[in-house]
Amino acid sequence: MASPVGIFDSGYGGLTIFSRIRALLPEYDYVYLGDNARSPYGTRSFATVYKFTREAVFHLFDCGCPLIILACNTASAKALRTIQQLDLPKKCPSNRVLGVIRPTVEVIDTMSLTKHVGVLGTMGTIASQSYPLEIQKLFPHITVSSEACPMWVPLVENREYDSAGADYFVEKNVIRLLAKDPKIDTIILGCTHYPLLISKIQKFLPSGVKVFSQGEYVAASLKDYLRRHPEIDGRLSKNGSCRFLTTESPATFSDAASIFLNCTVEAEQVVID
Repeated sequence: MASPVGIFDSGYGGLTIFSRIRALLPEYDYVYLGDNARSPYGTRSFATVYKFTREAVFHLFDCGCPLIILACNTASAKALRTIQQLDLPKKCPSNRVLGVIRPTVEVIDTMSLTKHVGVLGTMGTIASQSYPLEIQKLFPHITVSSEACPMWVPLVENREYDSAGADYFVEKNVIRLLAKDPKIDTIILGCTHYPLLISKIQKFLPSGVKVFSQGEYVAASLKDYLRRHPEIDGRLSKNGSCRFLTTESPATFSDAASIFLNCTVEAEQVVID
C-alpha cells in the first residue's frame, strides 16, 4: 500500500514547491492536492483558512499520507501551528504536517549582508506577520519590511505574468517595498506563485538586491528532515509515483498545471469537507 508524501496548496502555486521537491527526492510517492474550488486563500480570515486547510490535511491523511507539506504560505501562516498543536495530538499523533515559512527563514541570515530583508506576499501572509515573527525569533538583528501584492496571483493564474501589463503592478509593489527600507538587499518571495514573476521583479530592482523563491530551500529542508527522522522516512513508500487531486475541474487544473510544471498532468476531482 502506498504511503505518499502529501503536498497541499490552495491552488496551483504549490506546484513550484512540488517540482523542486520531486526533483530532489524523485524516488518518493506523492499526492498533490489543490483546493482550487475555494482558492485564493490570501484574502480569507484566519478561521476560514484554518478550516479549509484542516479539511485538506485530513483528506490527505485518508489518502495514506503520513507526512504533509503545506506548500502554501497563507496556510502555513494561518493554519499550520494550530493543526500541529491541536489537531495532530488528538487525532493523528504519529503523522506530521510541515510548512514553507520556517525553511525559508532559516537561510535568510546567510543571504543578507545588510541584514535588511523584504518580503513580498499575499494580503493574508503579510497581515499574519509570520515572516517578521519567525525571522525575529531566529535572527533578532535582522530588520524586515513587507509589502502585500494582491494582483500578482491573478496575473499568474490568468497567464499574464509575462505580459507588459504585469509590469505596472510588479513595479508598483517593488517600489513601495524599497521605499519602506532602502537598505534592503534580499527579498523573499512569500508566495508560491511569485517565481513565475521573478524576471519582472528583478527588472525593477537596483543591482545587488537578491530575490529568492522558496522551492529549493523547502526541498532541501525536507530532505534533511527525512534524514533526521528515519521513523517518518521509513513509513513513506518509494515507487516514484504521483497523483494530482483538485476540488475544481480536472481539465482546468491540468491546463493550469502546465504553466508551473512545463508538462501535462492528469488530475482527479475530489470533494473535501
